[in-house]
Amino acid sequence: MEYLGDGITESIMSSLSQLPRVRVMARSAVFRYKGQGIDPQAVGRDLGLHAVLTGKVVPRGDTLTVSAEVVEVRNGWRLWGEVYTRNLSDIFAVQEDISREISAQLRLQLTREEQNALAKRYTQNVDAYRDYLKGRYYCNKMNPDALQRSVGCFEGAIEKDPGYALAYSGLADAYKLFAFFGIRRASIVMPMAKEAALKALDLDEALAEGHVALASIRKVYDWDWSAAEQGYKRALELSPHYAAAHHGYADHLAAMGRTEEALREIVKAQELDTLSLVYSMEIAWHWFMARDYERALEQSFKTLEMEPLFTPAQHTLGLACEQMGKYDEAIAAFEKALTGSGGNPVPLAALTHVYAMAGRELEATKRLEDLRQLSQEAYVPPYWMALVHAGMGEKGVAFEWLAGAYEDRDVWLVWLKREPRFDVLRSDPRFEDLLRRIGLLP
Repeated sequence: MEYLGDGITESIMSSLSQLPRVRVMARSAVFRYKGQGIDPQAVGRDLGLHAVLTGKVVPRGDTLTVSAEVVEVRNGWRLWGEVYTRNLSDIFAVQEDISREISAQLRLQLTREEQNALAKRYTQNVDAYRDYLKGRYYCNKMNPDALQRSVGCFEGAIEKDPGYALAYSGLADAYKLFAFFGIRRASIVMPMAKEAALKALDLDEALAEGHVALASIRKVYDWDWSAAEQGYKRALELSPHYAAAHHGYADHLAAMGRTEEALREIVKAQELDTLSLVYSMEIAWHWFMARDYERALEQSFKTLEMEPLFTPAQHTLGLACEQMGKYDEAIAAFEKALTGSGGNPVPLAALTHVYAMAGRELEATKRLEDLRQLSQEAYVPPYWMALVHAGMGEKGVAFEWLAGAYEDRDVWLVWLKREPRFDVLRSDPRFEDLLRRIGLLP
């Protein structure tokens, strides 16, 4: 039943975060305390909060007991507390009651529009809601098996309630992750993601999650940069505190070369989700794309101080070290990233590239063979094969792989305009032509 506790938590967070005078900590900041015997005051001091909501969900057959209390951090006063014992079918009412009573305790004078936002239900079907919660639970695990299970859960929610916009948005997110992690070809999964995102917005135009999902697809698959920007702006208009919208928009701006704007957006995402390892690492990625390698290095170390085993930060550390000519340090970082990822092609390609740049041809050749072997067993995005051959000085082969990436509509091509490791190809007219076809040049 873990997914149910997670889902209730996220639903309450989502409702409260829509109130303009309330700042709610993001999922990644608070879920690390889940299942621990926490001291609310200590957590509140760690996160710089005014108050902490804690709760517990206990299922008993067809009923749920939900206990919740709000503790004021500075003095430890109990501002509010309640115990609800309801049928599972009343789960929506419990979430609404908690959100409403917290807002009352915070002495917020809510407008009618804000009251409606707190009471908004995306479905009336409890079984569909449970399937949606399971889908998000598995999607957040971000591994191939869990992603496949999340697709089944979202499809189950949609089957039970065909008008469930949020479930369509979740399905779009799951399909996108298959492409981003190089699990399946973008040309196969992204059309399905797009169909789901469009359906979500057809059902609920005011769904910020749907606008972010569709904007991401417009960006990385359609290469419709104008429509993508409009989508991100609409999402932020609907939900200004939605960290994922700021994150997606930051990547959009960075890919186009609008560096200062991109950095503002990714910093805003981190301010909204201060303990997010992903956003901390993304700042390093943006400094790398801006070619400020010292800052990329510094930010990577900051992220690794938060979590030394966080694989993506090892990857950005390797990227910065490579561009600074610190090849041994880069190799060590990419090796850790490769091990931590379970053999993902992205750090494997990065490791192969840095071996080539360091003049260690035997190691580069061996790792290239590892990539080829991997491609016999699983999908390896052609973008990464192109990167490896560019590093090895095989320009003709690199362009052949880039042509394949274009045919596959590889999601990583959005970074082609900015990626420093492709500088060796930039003087070739074929490179400029490819940028034009992607829409990154006039």
